[in-house]
Amino acid sequence: MPMTVYTDMDCDPAALQGKKIAILGYGNQGHAHALNLRDSGFDVIIGARDPGQSSGAKARDAGFMVLPFAEAVTIADIVMMTLPDEVIPAIYESAVAPFLRPGSALGFAHGLAVHFGAIRPAEDVDLFLIGPKGAGRWLRAEYLAGRGLACLIAVGHDATGATMQIALGYASGLGCGRAGMVETSFREECETDLFGEQAVLCGGIPALIAAGYDTLIEAGYAPEVAYFECVHEAKLVVDLMFEAGPEKMRQAISNTAEYGGYLAGEALVDDRMRQTMKTILTEIQSGAFAQRLFDDTRKGSPDLMRFRAHRHDGLEAAGERVRALMPWLVEKG
Repeated sequence: MPMTVYTDMDCDPAALQGKKIAILGYGNQGHAHALNLRDSGFDVIIGARDPGQSSGAKARDAGFMVLPFAEAVTIADIVMMTLPDEVIPAIYESAVAPFLRPGSALGFAHGLAVHFGAIRPAEDVDLFLIGPKGAGRWLRAEYLAGRGLACLIAVGHDATGATMQIALGYASGLGCGRAGMVETSFREECETDLFGEQAVLCGGIPALIAAGYDTLIEAGYAPEVAYFECVHEAKLVVDLMFEAGPEKMRQAISNTAEYGGYLAGEALVDDRMRQTMKTILTEIQSGAFAQRLFDDTRKGSPDLMRFRAHRHDGLEAAGERVRALMPWLVEKG
């Protein structure tokens, strides 16, 4: 199917006018949504678990009205869930569903809880998804620079007949209409996002980097040199691919790097690894991963804590020494 892409030109400027938007959560995505929408001229309030603590206090310091979740939902025309996936089901059941008015709109920044049935929004509420393709701080930085992040946009159900225009208006307010708003579905956004995170971005790349670093250390090379080669330069190569794609990246590197990359790439990404990727995707599609995430959360997150405890102290220490050579990186972090 051909891709449908919307821009600011496709948006009705009046779609969000006069509507109160409640952003639930003021973390990674929530703070960027709230600030960008406010700067775009919309009426934004923040819903927090405890308005006086942590993110709620930060939102208040930024000049927002901050209310408990249920109170924010009660007075909002549009509610956007930017909370962590694993806590959405409990908060939705206790503080969102009982207070949503028929005809209001409910949005999500990621489709996991809806797609896998952890929550089931009422049919008399507009349901939509806006998934900016990048972290919240990048969404905010691009907006301030007069640019924008592309996003995925989807309508789950359309109770009022205006859901797509509400979604487009919301995404445009984030600045996404400057780059492109790509129409998709809750299923496609959710499953591809999870797979990209696990197999490539947050699972595959860090694991490959750590394995490469360990291989050099075990062979007797200096930790700082290993860090430069396996971690520091990763950004340079990824930036080239981000700007112009893998083929342009290969044109920008040396023939030695290109030739060696082809050979090593074929050896590393073999049939076994491709089968592992298919298994990862199958577990995502079946809901097995989502169920494991929710089960772990209900138990107090023992799996997550165990994973976090496996810190690669050698690599982290080498990284601190390397970054100290570049004070601007230390200041930025």
